[in-house]
Amino acid sequence: MDTTQRTEQQRSADRRRRELLEAADRVVLRDGPGASMNAIAAEAGITKPILYRHFGDKGGLYAALAQRHTDALLDSLRAALDAPAERRERVEATLDTYLAAIEARPQVYRFLMHPAEGSPSEQGFDVGKHSAPLLRRMGEELAQVIEDRLDLGPGSHQLARVWGHGIVGMMHAAGDWWLGERPCARTELVRSLADLLWGRLAAAGDKVGGPGF
Repeated sequence: MDTTQRTEQQRSADRRRRELLEAADRVVLRDGPGASMNAIAAEAGITKPILYRHFGDKGGLYAALAQRHTDALLDSLRAALDAPAERRERVEATLDTYLAAIEARPQVYRFLMHPAEGSPSEQGFDVGKHSAPLLRRMGEELAQVIEDRLDLGPGSHQLARVWGHGIVGMMHAAGDWWLGERPCARTELVRSLADLLWGRLAAAGDKVGGPGF
């Protein structure tokens, strides 16, 4: 098989994978954490064994959907951090971007963070095994942003990681509670979380030669 044939086969496989993920997204938007492999296969117009051939099992499909949605969320968070505004405004905009994303697609959020809630027929799906890496990835990404932009003094690498994972944990826990109970307006939650973060963020100087924070 020559290179052209291999490239075309890869393009075809990538296209088919995107189509299956789009079908999975439609089911997740409808069923949330109750989305099953059977329903996704039916939506895609294929049999369940063919779906398994592409993703292995529900864990494989979950990982592919998690990467798809996390990539999009991280792009939005970076855009908020890079907006031409004062630091406090950008902190609030970044928090608001995360909360707006989970508010706009709560079924997707519940599928990603509480995937076993609605799938009693699919035993053995370990929630923590699959959702924890998603949060860790976001924490590492934010840690890198902080390290690149802020002068945190000695031990800056470790401190940036502490802040990155701490902020993501705070956003996740507060957002999960808020999405379930809706105790206040999103703007009020954003302002309160920004107040909590603001002390050290306000005091830290921009890293010399960095893009600024």
